[in-house]
Amino acid sequence: MIIEASRQRLAPAGLARHGLEGVGEAHWNLPTALLYEHAVKRGEGLIAHLGPLVVRTGRFTGRSPNDKFTVRSPDTENTIWWGSVNKGVTPAQFEGVRRRLGRHLAGKPVYVQDVEAGADPEHRLEIRVITEYAWHAQFARNMFIRTRHERPFDEPDFTVVAVPSFKADPAADGTASETCILVSFDERMVIIGNSEYAGEIKKSIFTVLNYLLPAEGVLPMHCSANVGRAGDVALIFGLSGTGKTTLSADPERQLVGDDEHGWTDRGIFNFEGGCYAKVIRLSPESEPEIYQASCRFGTILENVVIDPVTRRIDLDSDAYTENTRASYPISHLRDFVRIAKGLVAAMKANDADLVEVNPILDVANETARLMVELAASLLGRRII
Repeated sequence: MIIEASRQRLAPAGLARHGLEGVGEAHWNLPTALLYEHAVKRGEGLIAHLGPLVVRTGRFTGRSPNDKFTVRSPDTENTIWWGSVNKGVTPAQFEGVRRRLGRHLAGKPVYVQDVEAGADPEHRLEIRVITEYAWHAQFARNMFIRTRHERPFDEPDFTVVAVPSFKADPAADGTASETCILVSFDERMVIIGNSEYAGEIKKSIFTVLNYLLPAEGVLPMHCSANVGRAGDVALIFGLSGTGKTTLSADPERQLVGDDEHGWTDRGIFNFEGGCYAKVIRLSPESEPEIYQASCRFGTILENVVIDPVTRRIDLDSDAYTENTRASYPISHLRDFVRIAKGLVAAMKANDADLVEVNPILDVANETARLMVELAASLLGRRII
């Protein structure tokens, strides 16, 4: 039944432009229910009580920043702050990885989701996510903005290819290990290999937006955002896992987004279409909105302990990691700024309240107002 149902959703392979002309079936834009069926059939996860899909991410339970590299080319030579954080590989090394990846995937099925990044239509990117795992495709459906178009994109603005079974060759590829997150702005492509951690998919596109948007007059921000009834916007900054999602889920305010935003002279807009909440010791009493969103059909639970018989989850357990996560579409929440609205246009650029999450004390403190012009000037050389 899975195969028969899937055939109605398949598009021609059409992946030659990405160097993947030899792949087997390309499962294009499958809906959530079918992706669940594929994931379960392939042994990628278990369906928990109330419907979330519980998966394990293997060796990596978080991102691997030391394995991230950007192609160093004439176009990026003077626009990226190269160093120990932004490390480069050559165009030839990237192309070598892409060719080997194509051979690695020859005859194998892949999952393709055509999605969008950026709620503001003036700064929106069409993103193609090609994955080896069905649950990674569901993650992409959750975290990015689902396109309203029936057909696949003719030519996406950027492509992410995530293949956990593919390993880089450090000697040939210039990588630090067999794990690789390679970004090419010339080819408009990201290659992720040897990591099952889905957060690499979403953060790679954040890297892309961090590089591209300042040239369009947009300040990219790693923050959550919500808006009050009077149109007053709060931006909540902090490192990953320090409480941005929790603080933004205020029942008295409307959620804009929980992690990545852009700031223009027209307002604040979300880059994403979903939330990626840390759920260790999550309870319905302390965080009811996030709790109910984490326990619904369509949600992906990463590295959460599950009883294989009763299918009950244990959100208090850190048996696999402290960094247990829930990925769910923003529509799982009761009150949020609709993607169709695009951005919080009522907010003037100098009227946002800024909050910083202290990563040590894990509390929120008000900070001084940020001048957009000063922030933009600091991005003359962009740190991605």
